[in-house]
Amino acid sequence: MRKGYFAVKAFYDELAIVQDNVSNSIIGEMRMQFWRDAVKALADTPQHPIVLALHDISKTASLPSYHMRRIVDARTEELKGSTHMTTDSLMAHAESTASTHYYLLLSLLGLSSDTLSHAASHLGISHCISTLLRALPYHASKGRMVIPTEITATHGVRQEDVFRTGPAAKGIDDAVFEFATMANDHMATAREMFKDSAGKVPSVAMPVFGAGVPIASFLERLEAVDFNVFHPSLQLRSWKLPWRVWRSYYKRTF
Repeated sequence: MRKGYFAVKAFYDELAIVQDNVSNSIIGEMRMQFWRDAVKALADTPQHPIVLALHDISKTASLPSYHMRRIVDARTEELKGSTHMTTDSLMAHAESTASTHYYLLLSLLGLSSDTLSHAASHLGISHCISTLLRALPYHASKGRMVIPTEITATHGVRQEDVFRTGPAAKGIDDAVFEFATMANDHMATAREMFKDSAGKVPSVAMPVFGAGVPIASFLERLEAVDFNVFHPSLQLRSWKLPWRVWRSYYKRTF
């Protein structure tokens, strides 16, 4: 299943970077239409390495097209603007992207249960928020605010101040704290889904839930720098991460 994992991951990442790789939304929508057509008929799509990989794996494993279409549709909507007014809007986006990516991986492994699906949903939301937080300095440099307006308004954050002064902007650390708390809450809920097995994830599902390890690592490091998301250390990979990943698989936890 390793080839299938990389194929699904490549598909997900390819769609995630479209917004930053096109000069305008029209070109972005053209790219998304290519992927929408590809998902409909993998075997009939022009030669493309990711499509070919997905087609090959679809012969031996389940890759529900509705999950892939959902990701394409969500990324297409993202082209219209990456700022979310409310946390509900952000979580709906996370469910349609990161969480659905995990659903695809569960299907790839032939795993189906309410427990795994619910845990994957919460892990995906935590994943999405953590990714947005880590990338906040980059998005701010492009004039984009990725923290929902509902949160920034509560803490008196002015987007223009964040774009101009970064960590010196009034209220930004408090807004980051609230956003990161959401990510931590969803991570805790994902872990709670496995309470009946003493917190241990089924070994066959660890290739999916092992993704929670780098998410948790980032959130811990963010807390260590007092939620200064602009701190340079957060752009570096933790040297402890490989060991933590190994321990996670050994203990079947995340």
